[in-house]
Amino acid sequence: MNPLPQISEAEYEIMKTVWKYAPISTNEITDKLTKTTVWSPKTIQTLIKRLVTKGALTYEKQSRVFVYTPLIEEKEFISQKSNSFLKRYYGGDITAMLSTYIQNDKLSESDIESLRSLLDTGAKNRRG
Repeated sequence: MNPLPQISEAEYEIMKTVWKYAPISTNEITDKLTKTTVWSPKTIQTLIKRLVTKGALTYEKQSRVFVYTPLIEEKEFISQKSNSFLKRYYGGDITAMLSTYIQNDKLSESDIESLRSLLDTGAKNRRG
């Protein structure tokens, strides 16, 4: 598998919009992001161009409009970022990461219950 492109936090905001609404035009991306960010339309267009150059987005010209679709899947990108974070800060040890969150009261009771449920489901799936 080819490594995914490096995407900045700002570019990630563009990607989240494209993942949610693809196929989506430049104007639609701009409209959505000017409501939730302080970016100018020109900044948004620059970020879109960078993502195309990096191979994260592709586009099709429909009449006078550019319509974008992602070339990478959101789930794949998030998985790579999660693995990278885990390796960088916790040496790949998920138990150490969760222990840190629990010890620093960063997990609510609801979070812990959700994790318990995920772990139970994972254990059942491994057993058969």
